[in-house]
Amino acid sequence: MSAPAPSPLAVVDAEPLPRQEEVLTDAALTFVAELHRRFTPRRDELLARRAERRAEIARTSTLDFLPDTAAVRADDSWRVAPAPDALNDRRVEITGPTDRRMTVNALNSGAKVWLADFEDASAPTWENVVLGQLNLIDAHTRAIDFTDPGSGKTYALRPDEELATVVMRPRGWHLNERHLTDPDGTPVPGALVDFGLYFFHNAKRLLDLGKGPYFYLPKTESHLEARLWNDVFVLAQDYLGIPRGTVRATVLIETITAAYEMEEILYELRDHASGLNAGRWDYLFSLVKNFRDAGARFVLPDRNAVTMTAPFMRAYTELLVRTCHKRGAHAIGGMAAFIPSRKDPEVNRAAFEKVRADKDREANDGFDGSWVAHPDLVPIAMESFDRVLGDRPNQKDRLREDVDVKAEDLLAIDSLDARPTYAGLVNAVQVGIRYIEAWLRGVGAVAIFNLMEDAATAEISRSQIWQWINAGVVLDNGERVTAELARKVAAEELAAVRAEIGQEAFTAGNWQQAHDLLLRVALDEDYADFLTLPAYEQLKG
Repeated sequence: MSAPAPSPLAVVDAEPLPRQEEVLTDAALTFVAELHRRFTPRRDELLARRAERRAEIARTSTLDFLPDTAAVRADDSWRVAPAPDALNDRRVEITGPTDRRMTVNALNSGAKVWLADFEDASAPTWENVVLGQLNLIDAHTRAIDFTDPGSGKTYALRPDEELATVVMRPRGWHLNERHLTDPDGTPVPGALVDFGLYFFHNAKRLLDLGKGPYFYLPKTESHLEARLWNDVFVLAQDYLGIPRGTVRATVLIETITAAYEMEEILYELRDHASGLNAGRWDYLFSLVKNFRDAGARFVLPDRNAVTMTAPFMRAYTELLVRTCHKRGAHAIGGMAAFIPSRKDPEVNRAAFEKVRADKDREANDGFDGSWVAHPDLVPIAMESFDRVLGDRPNQKDRLREDVDVKAEDLLAIDSLDARPTYAGLVNAVQVGIRYIEAWLRGVGAVAIFNLMEDAATAEISRSQIWQWINAGVVLDNGERVTAELARKVAAEELAAVRAEIGQEAFTAGNWQQAHDLLLRVALDEDYADFLTLPAYEQLKG
């Protein structure tokens, strides 16, 4: 057999990494190049369409279910493909980045699924992108372990039957990979890099293990974007000579526009669809982003005051369950982001009660599973779903025909009693600065105030500051939110961090840079679509 032709893609501005040749093979990069050639132009068209739709929302201040796809919604005959055995029971899923420690701990966590994250929980340094792929290859070949440098304790994989099933999340369509370019110097979309490398190296191996290449699809804004993913899957399967339908994809319904197209998204992916997920923070971020200049009716209160019991959030989650079960798909609930404290059992007790109540609600509402961010939360979530499911793998037979969500119900933000507070503004600034500082160091999942924060929570934080300023919000203490007030709070936070960690650690970090970037994306009149776009320009590595 002749050697594969050299890839037309070039690795640029990247230091060599250990074992990178195992990931960046000519054959793998040739496959990614084909994905790029075939699908990047369509990706670009769909990104332009997002901007057009946002302009329409700014003009009308409303959204509705699509009239052009009414026939898809009205047709009761179609279903998504049956779930493979490895994805039939998803009652607890743990999320996290693909560093070596997390890979071992997540697979061993007792959760049914691990969302192996190249997106919001991962800062896309070239090292994280490439070595994350290597860690997954090693995991699927059982060539991975981890030794804690502090304690010296070594962690190895449990037996195969005890490991979580891997569902990989690539980057969203809007992000490029600057270190991988075509002959014209055009960067390859990060989504195609992440998907392509993982699929090429692992698809056949996973089939041999009785599983398959499974994916979470983030930041989807329309059924046309789901159609693009479906075409990517078809080409990829044909390219490697594996059966169509081998890929399974779960779509995060984490944008307000996608909430109006849930059935259409499942329909476009029906041969490859596995379910939908309710992603809370990005959903709120999307609401603010799309309706940021639509007046007081769309102003969100403090992010922690917007619980899943809010009427418009209930409408969103109940519609998701009904839609999924009507079409034979899994409905996966939201994140329990609490990080247990080693020092404060009272903090743990109160948080565990909230997590238990949240997971009980989801299980009783008909969800088939839910997310946690820490292994200690797996048993709590498992107990909630075990109580409802028993020995059944899911509850897709609960059709929730009692649910009747109207278009306006998804936008009833003004039904909330809560209002923005000064403490909420301070928290948004604190989380924004502290998260961005870590992200600029290459860390995408960060424990802040006992919560696991990722890019989605930073997005809602900076978006709320922007919205409150531009809506002239008056806080509970009587102060109006202005750019000057945001700068004052940010300066106080920077001083507090310096006092907390000491001058040496402060100087060694990215604190001033993070402060400046938060204020830039929170105060600029021209609202940045994603915080990670200007942040990526400043990310080293």
